[in-house]
Amino acid sequence: MIKKIFAPILVMVILCGAVSAEARMRWGVTVGPSVSTLKFKQNLVDVKQVLTYTGGVTGEVIFPGIGIGVDIGLLYDQQGALVDLGSKLVWSSLGYGNEHVYIHNLKIPVHLRWKYTNLNGIEEKIAPIIYGGPEFDIQIGHGHCDAFKYSGGDLGLTVGIGAELWRKWQITAGYTWGMTYVLKTKLLDQFSAQSRQWTVRLSYYF
Repeated sequence: MIKKIFAPILVMVILCGAVSAEARMRWGVTVGPSVSTLKFKQNLVDVKQVLTYTGGVTGEVIFPGIGIGVDIGLLYDQQGALVDLGSKLVWSSLGYGNEHVYIHNLKIPVHLRWKYTNLNGIEEKIAPIIYGGPEFDIQIGHGHCDAFKYSGGDLGLTVGIGAELWRKWQITAGYTWGMTYVLKTKLLDQFSAQSRQWTVRLSYYF
């Protein structure tokens, strides 16, 4: 799993280095709340969303004139859900109930983005943004619910929109579909889940 995650990251880092000769790379910080849940393969138990958060460093490179570029980042990100294991005897007999399940990730987003910068000067105050691409998660920790075993990392696909304000601030909102599983139950080991996440991020670029 870790090799599969790092291979495309390395390719994207090389590509970012290649384009930076023609387009200026800039860096900033980002933070924001998320609404996270888990999508299990089978509908065996009730699952509810939880409030999580993310934060870290972000970088952007945009080709001048056309507004197309790439953004990357290195973020702490939290995934999770409220999972009602107590509704099934196989887990309630072991003492499990309505469990808060949290996963702590090192997230590396690599998005293609388009920023509309030909607005006759209006882009100095506000410029629309559309973005999308993969997000690579490396699990660095998790909660203490021993009913689950964890994958070690996963791959998500994100799309989003936003705006840049005064060339420095960006506010974006996106949705991420987990493409690989993040955890599975130790009992009934085919009962696995992917992550789903709504995220709002506020970024400041230096």
